[in-house]
Amino acid sequence: MDRQEERTPSSLESPLLLNFDERISLIGFKKSLNRDNIVAEVKRQLWLAGPLMSVNLLMYSLQVISVMFVGHLGELALSGASMATSFASVTGFSLLIGMGSALDTLCGQSYGAKQYHMLGVHMQRAMVVLLLVSVPLAFVWFNTGHILTVLGQDPEIAAEAGQYARFMIPSIFAYAILQCHIRFLQTQNNVFPMMISTGITTLVHIFMCWILVFKSGLGNKGAALANATSYWINVLLLVLYVNFSPACKKTWTGFSREALHNVLHFLKLGIPSALMVCLEIWTFEMMVLLSGLLPNPRLETSVLSISLNTCAMVYMIPLGLSSAVSTRVSNELGAGRPQAARLAVCVTTFMFMIVGMVVSSVMILVRREWGKCYSNEEEVVRYVATMLPILAASYLLDGIQSVLSGTVRGCGRQKIGAIINLGAYYLIGIPSSIVFAFVFHIGGKGLWLGIICGLFVQAFVLLIITVRTDWDEQAKKATDRVYNALVPIDVE
Repeated sequence: MDRQEERTPSSLESPLLLNFDERISLIGFKKSLNRDNIVAEVKRQLWLAGPLMSVNLLMYSLQVISVMFVGHLGELALSGASMATSFASVTGFSLLIGMGSALDTLCGQSYGAKQYHMLGVHMQRAMVVLLLVSVPLAFVWFNTGHILTVLGQDPEIAAEAGQYARFMIPSIFAYAILQCHIRFLQTQNNVFPMMISTGITTLVHIFMCWILVFKSGLGNKGAALANATSYWINVLLLVLYVNFSPACKKTWTGFSREALHNVLHFLKLGIPSALMVCLEIWTFEMMVLLSGLLPNPRLETSVLSISLNTCAMVYMIPLGLSSAVSTRVSNELGAGRPQAARLAVCVTTFMFMIVGMVVSSVMILVRREWGKCYSNEEEVVRYVATMLPILAASYLLDGIQSVLSGTVRGCGRQKIGAIINLGAYYLIGIPSSIVFAFVFHIGGKGLWLGIICGLFVQAFVLLIITVRTDWDEQAKKATDRVYNALVPIDVE
């Protein structure tokens, strides 16, 4: 009876209370929109995003540097290394990045709630899961040559790619540990050590590629080994920092059995997080495969590869902002400050719009010269010039969705993000690309126009969800998530 009596009034008053709470929330948000708060938030975002952009760019450059060295060995070696790198990204690295991004929510909200020791527990749990996932991925990489042959790739290139992938196997285990340490430090707003360690690794990597590719006689296998060695060097530097730095004294308290408890708590976020990332990355890789089916496939594939490479470089800016807003949102929600989280989203979105317009304008201005950086063929240069305005438009949409996806991760709403990505890319984006390219015969430009359709839907739906977010409710969910993770400790 008591329970029924308690429920009846609340159910009758809930619409009234909801409206009142919304008004209070709006008033609180408007109060936070003063110059001092906005300037302080911009400074925090730049402090986070700048180093994170550098880290992302330097990590991306490791694979690029390896392929550049292999390119001097001949066309077959270059084709094999490029295909192996793409295969590794699709089947391994993207999955580990996605699963690791669950720590954006778990570590970020725990840090905001001042449950510092839980960051170490969450990181250990993630390392256990990601290392276990890496075992079957290693078997897939070991059989890369056979898989590519079955998929209809050229036997010589497939064999070369298979050999390259086998020597890359040690890198997948290093990458699993590396992703966990990056998220662990990022969610504490401690990003400069990562920038320094990645910078050192990149410099060492150049020297190591030169020795292993040209001086050791290993050829392209040396480039793959250089990749693996560089990832392990980066891991070692970050492990030493986490273990001995006073900055991590509260968040890293050593290995604990607590990490073996509540693995499902991690998987509930890890699996949707992986789907969010993989569904997006796989879409762009599929564009390369589709370009091979177009008339004049050599030209189309070359230009699309240049387009993807260009987008990957400029994407480091919104990717850094995405990581920054994810950290800020998760920290503030964990600390029980929903309006501060809301302000962080608004500030990051506005910052990207300014940067995005500048970068897009530059892309359009240099469109006639950009292709010359990649090719001496006049046909390729002209084609790239026609593609860059399309890439500029896609960059704006991709940047907006990237920032909003960071918001989704900060809130712990990865399931929603995965569903949106599935619908946007696989129900809208890829079918539109096929129609534009093969039905309307627009070629490579058609493939990218289809991607723009998917990006527009993705960004639009994410924007609606963000605008309609009940930030007070998200703060309550963050509190529940943080303290539910403490259950195994209490039991013991």
